[in-house]
Amino acid sequence: MVRRLFASLLALASLPLVAAPAADWKPAAVPLMTRWGKEVTPDNAWREYPRPQLVRESWLNLNGLWEYAIVDRPAGESGVPTADGPPPQAWNGNILVPFAPESALSGVGRSVSKEQLLWYRRSVTVPQAWQGRRVILRFDAVDWHASVWLNGTKLGDHSGGSDPFSFNVTNQLKPGANELVVRVWDPSDEGPQPRGKQKLKPEGIWYTPVSGIWQTVWMEPVPELEISGVFPVADVERGEVEITVETDGRVAGTLPRLRVTAGAGTRKVLGEGTIGKPIYVTVKEPRLWTPDDPHLYPVDVELVGADGKVIDRVGSYFALRSITKARDEQGILRLCLNGKPLFQIGPLDQGWWPDGLLTPPSDAAMKSDLEVLKSLGMNMLRKHIKVEPARYYHHCDTLGLLVWQDQPSGMGAGRRQFVQPDWPEDGEFTAEEKAQFRTETAAMIDRLRFFPSIVVWVPFNEGWGQHDTNEILKWVQERDPTRLVNGPSGWTDRGSGDMKDMHMYPGPGMFPVMPDRVSVLGEFGGLGLPVKGHLWRDADNWGYRTFQNEADLRAAYGHLMERLHGLVGRGLAAAVYTQTTDVEIEVNGLLTYDREILKLDPEETAAWHRMLFEPAPVFRDFVPTAEAGPAEWRFSLEPPPPTWDKPGYDDSGWKRGPGGFGTEGTPGTTLRTEWSTKEIWLRRIVNLEKLPDGKLFFRIHHDEDAEIFINGVLAATIQGFVTEYVEVPMLAAGRAALKEGENLVAVHCRQTGGGQSIDVGIVERVPAH
Repeated sequence: MVRRLFASLLALASLPLVAAPAADWKPAAVPLMTRWGKEVTPDNAWREYPRPQLVRESWLNLNGLWEYAIVDRPAGESGVPTADGPPPQAWNGNILVPFAPESALSGVGRSVSKEQLLWYRRSVTVPQAWQGRRVILRFDAVDWHASVWLNGTKLGDHSGGSDPFSFNVTNQLKPGANELVVRVWDPSDEGPQPRGKQKLKPEGIWYTPVSGIWQTVWMEPVPELEISGVFPVADVERGEVEITVETDGRVAGTLPRLRVTAGAGTRKVLGEGTIGKPIYVTVKEPRLWTPDDPHLYPVDVELVGADGKVIDRVGSYFALRSITKARDEQGILRLCLNGKPLFQIGPLDQGWWPDGLLTPPSDAAMKSDLEVLKSLGMNMLRKHIKVEPARYYHHCDTLGLLVWQDQPSGMGAGRRQFVQPDWPEDGEFTAEEKAQFRTETAAMIDRLRFFPSIVVWVPFNEGWGQHDTNEILKWVQERDPTRLVNGPSGWTDRGSGDMKDMHMYPGPGMFPVMPDRVSVLGEFGGLGLPVKGHLWRDADNWGYRTFQNEADLRAAYGHLMERLHGLVGRGLAAAVYTQTTDVEIEVNGLLTYDREILKLDPEETAAWHRMLFEPAPVFRDFVPTAEAGPAEWRFSLEPPPPTWDKPGYDDSGWKRGPGGFGTEGTPGTTLRTEWSTKEIWLRRIVNLEKLPDGKLFFRIHHDEDAEIFINGVLAATIQGFVTEYVEVPMLAAGRAALKEGENLVAVHCRQTGGGQSIDVGIVERVPAH
């Protein structure tokens, strides 16, 4: 079998490699293209150096046109391929790497099933100047199981959709042209491996799948002993950085020493040491990294021989930054940057593109998304179940954006692996599947722990592939004790992790302050606005709450921020708004999917976000809730006539009872009258001697959806549920309906399951002191 396979690969190597002219390439048909995607050509596709944390001068970019073939798997074969062949007899055409075949920018526009294999082939000529040096072939990401051959010799296999892998190809290279062949198998959502939001049949929040090469492929020459990793850890209190340098390879004789020098050509020695031990660099007058001042210190790291000659040199950098949880002056546990509480506000960032899918059309496009977030006054983002190219995190480092990094989730179709919020047990995974999840999670952490912008690891999103929850969270904390671990983000909490994370749409909401975990809001908002001419699909688009014009969307977003400000004062430490962009049929982005339209006014939005960092608002009771004592309402459990919310309606036949209303055990409410049916209608007359001067809010505990009317005018609409009293801005029309003397407050609340409650008062916001 081995001989037959080797012969077939040699035969494959003997076939002529004919590179198609760049003029023959064109994008596949797609509903939308970004302006960056329209500029992509085989000659300019992802030309930037791919590893900003470890830079060498000499390298070879292998992005561009490759040959490809999509072939059926041999009959009866399933799972990860174990047989090495056979190679395709014919090639389907050309594909633009690093774009996956499902994407428009690949030029292919075809999906790949688990019953198929995806093959790649190209010719590689190594620069003559590399002779005498080791040559490393690097793949930054291939989804999912890859096998690689060079000149008919198999280099190895790799399983993992988001982590880089490499091969030493020195002995397989020959002068002139070399043939590089890659085979990929990807089960997508039919397998349990980490794959994020990919789905063979996209719908709702699940997107077009991605197979094969989707990040840069490249080569570089290195010495016999090379620097393979640089990992700085800052001690901001001492103004010191511990730099751990990893090496790979061997060298005869005395081991070289390590040296760290100031970058940017200064050559000033900052620290020296030996291989295997950290180097400590002291920074005089340290300048701490923050979102407002994202200062980076460039350095060169060198291997220096006994004769004083530099054997290897890489460019790198570090920042002085710490992330911890600690109590503020009020004793509330907060997220602290450099020892100081800092509220974190930013979007859920999916990182999908209409033309490149998981692969951004260009580095400039990728950076543009981040620059938009900075212009909106945001200081963080949650990178949602996707791992980006290394340059993405470098841009976050330089721009000043904190990152919560998700591990892509995995759930096999038809398996008990999608944990629901009320499940007492975790998902069911085999020992092999659990090991693969840990392997890919460890690879993500080890690759990205260099980047100071990353402050939180998120191993699980909601119940998606959630298993061994507390054990995994502890393991991640031990693997990287310099960062916080969120666990899990939303849904089924098991009592562990540095943060307890609520998901509420549209929200906002929060868990009560805890003595040992930080209360965060990992997802909220989801306000949708379909923008004609910028849609993936013209009809049947989706958002958690959809608006028809920009003015209504902006008003709703502003109300969310006002409510969020009150929660910050109560102890909420971070909030993640859904989401940066529209994605396929989701229309709840700040930007359209093609990035052409920003749906919010940037100056207005930045001002709303600045408000979140100001002292928390102070509220004065205007119409007290049940928290202050019993207040009588009239209520009906049967649907009333349409005029029930008007002042002239006769409610004398309604029942009477003190607020609040609900069932025992509903968290955070003040219960005085039982209400256990699906709906309730409430009316209360309040007398106002004088109209207030300040901005008015409803103070409300609701479980679940409610509408509030003032004198027959809609004054607020609230969805979802809360676990404590919150403030909701009163609509301008409701405020205008208030008058001196008698006023009617009418409330309708609906319930679908679980606890239930409704209690409403009115408060006035007064200046904070």
